[in-house]
Amino acid sequence: MNETTQPPGPAPSDPPPPDPGTPSGPGASGDPARPPSSDPDSEGTPVGRRTVLAVLGLGAAGVAAAPWLQRGLEAFLGSVADKDPTKLTGLLPNGGGFRYYSVAASVPRRTPADYRLTVDGLVERPTEFTLGALRRLPQTRLVRDVQCVTGWRVPDTPFEGVRLADLLDAVGVRPEARAVRFTCFDGVYSESLTLDQARRSDVLVCLRMRDEPLSHAHGGPVRLYVAPMYFYKSAKWLSGISLTRDVRPGYWEERGYDIDAWVGRSNGRDDAPTV
Repeated sequence: MNETTQPPGPAPSDPPPPDPGTPSGPGASGDPARPPSSDPDSEGTPVGRRTVLAVLGLGAAGVAAAPWLQRGLEAFLGSVADKDPTKLTGLLPNGGGFRYYSVAASVPRRTPADYRLTVDGLVERPTEFTLGALRRLPQTRLVRDVQCVTGWRVPDTPFEGVRLADLLDAVGVRPEARAVRFTCFDGVYSESLTLDQARRSDVLVCLRMRDEPLSHAHGGPVRLYVAPMYFYKSAKWLSGISLTRDVRPGYWEERGYDIDAWVGRSNGRDDAPTV
């Protein structure tokens, strides 16, 4: 069931858009209509020409096919993306509407047995959570549209997991903490939120997506999900949560994207909100 949440407060003070004539990060506000060279929200990476043509055919078939075929296609694209040095598979939509993308050359896999999430920094009780421990905590299910800053949107997508606020309460946030930094086991990606943003009821440490365990291609076994913001804020392959004094720009923010990435009110875009 959908959870009712209050809309974000007044629009944050975002940095001014870059000069359109100045090179900027993919999808940055200087030219929001132009496809970026890399897609921060997308779901994967790519291959050679024959594989691209074959996958295009499969993608067209998957759009009209049964859900089981679409998800089989997603699994195939995810496995190809892991081994694709050309980054072409990230350009291919699949039957579920998502694209596969990673900023790392390859991403190691974590099984339910070996997955760990470390919560540390300015907390009273630094803690390492197993996947089993996260599953035993109260779970929240949200159904929201997913909006990429480069334009594509996937409607009515279920996400389920632990409210980040509950996890923070479990470890005890120290008074001097003002922000939360997220790191990922791809060894490259990072994100951040203010503490107030992190405590919203629609921000999850996500374990399930579309009513199934989170797949590797979609950032599993655990990813961040920030419902009211562009999807690049929902970091995949989550492995670390650290409480800090100040917000530290994440991977795409360092390349020109807005830190406060409210859908429709940042990055020079006017998309319909996702909450």
